Amino acid sequence: MSTEILVNIAPQETRVALVESGVVQEAYVQRALRHGLVGNLYVGQVQRVLPGMQAAFVDIGLERTGFLHASDMVRLNEAADGALPLISSLLHEGQRVLVQVLKDPLGSKGARLTTLPSIPSRYLVLLPYDQHVGVSARIEDDTERERLRTVVTALVAEMTPELGVIVRTAGEGATEEALRNDLRFLQRLWSSIQAASNEAPPRSLVHGDLPLSMRILRDLLGVDVDRVRVDNAEEWGRLRTFARTFIPDAVDIIEHYDGAAPIFDLFGVEDDLNRALDRRVPLKSGGHLVIDQTEAMTTVDVNTGAYTGHRNLEETALKTNLEAAQAIARQLRLRNLGGIIIIDFIDMHDPQHREQITRLLERCLARDPARSVVCPLSPLGLVEMTRKRTRESLGHILCEPCPACEGRGYLKTVETVCYEIFREVQRSARQFEAQAFLVLAAVPVIERLRDDLSVGLAELEEQLSRPVRLQPEPQYLQESFDVVPI
Repeated sequence: MSTEILVNIAPQETRVALVESGVVQEAYVQRALRHGLVGNLYVGQVQRVLPGMQAAFVDIGLERTGFLHASDMVRLNEAADGALPLISSLLHEGQRVLVQVLKDPLGSKGARLTTLPSIPSRYLVLLPYDQHVGVSARIEDDTERERLRTVVTALVAEMTPELGVIVRTAGEGATEEALRNDLRFLQRLWSSIQAASNEAPPRSLVHGDLPLSMRILRDLLGVDVDRVRVDNAEEWGRLRTFARTFIPDAVDIIEHYDGAAPIFDLFGVEDDLNRALDRRVPLKSGGHLVIDQTEAMTTVDVNTGAYTGHRNLEETALKTNLEAAQAIARQLRLRNLGGIIIIDFIDMHDPQHREQITRLLERCLARDPARSVVCPLSPLGLVEMTRKRTRESLGHILCEPCPACEGRGYLKTVETVCYEIFREVQRSARQFEAQAFLVLAAVPVIERLRDDLSVGLAELEEQLSRPVRLQPEPQYLQESFDVVPI
């Protein structure tokens, strides 16, 4: 399986796509006016302490205050009897506190914060307040895990005994010298962060994560990546310079793309990103998915659509569900959907078929870097699962609520708006001594009032003993109208 990373540089925007065997698996977008905040370290100031929620709101200089829970301040294995201490014993209003962003602000929610930062480099993650050495669970070879644990434990004891370290997946096969250099870099970085945080005023950034293109190299570039293509010569040079310092083995696979076609036209990346914004996802069999993202959860509905099968309903449901499980795993990763996810598979009666669907979904999700937990199919044919969410979904980054429906996903009918106008005219007649009323509304609404509802309009004028005049406004949205006493 070939894997490529495509980097598209445009003014004020960077986009990155991870492509495996010609299929887009992940997409990242960073804009100059809207940077992701995950990993950033701030000197915050506690605004409110909420004992009933075991949490506090911390001002870090953003539009909304961040949310800091007691569980993100004390590791459970350090808490007495496994119970969290009272938040009031940890924080007080007005206190300065060094915090790291765990999750970007989402919707009406502020950023999720922690006072237990983790600082990644190429092979290691530094845990400044945790004297612990761990190895990523994604490194499955027991011999290699033991080697890394032994080497890193010795390095930590020698260089930074007061700090903890986790070996990242990219650390598999790393030499002792490479791990030593990585740890030395993290040690110096943490010292500079401490110095900056002591001098910085409250509500200020003291350490920001790398730009997107460099962060992708650090986090995604492993032995499985065959090529990195960049469509901007200056950025290509910067990435090669960065790689020479931190990832020397990767310098030769970073290429400058100067093809005639836009780089995201390769492998149909642009089309896939546009389709990832649609609710409906077609399946090859003729079935389809319907994906709806709300603030509370994401729901996925599986439908057979045009596919009717060849033998019986159970066979049709099984084939559609098998195809859907694979498509759902890819869509969750591509769209970066997280939190609670409910999947409504087509009902199946055979217990083996039901178990087969759950196993396939888990197997497809295993290659996803974001951790997920999948529950067995419920009696109603629903799968409940969670996927770790740290950054905003693709839809939240690229889209905004529809101004016509205010994000509801539907509009009131023309007829409904007409009857609202009738009621508003009656309300205005009771409030104002006017000789007539002028109704300004969208063109389809005025046309309906003049045609199908003309009798109702005449009855209203007779009831009020005053005329109602109609004026179409092409710029008005379907639900918008004004009633003006004249």
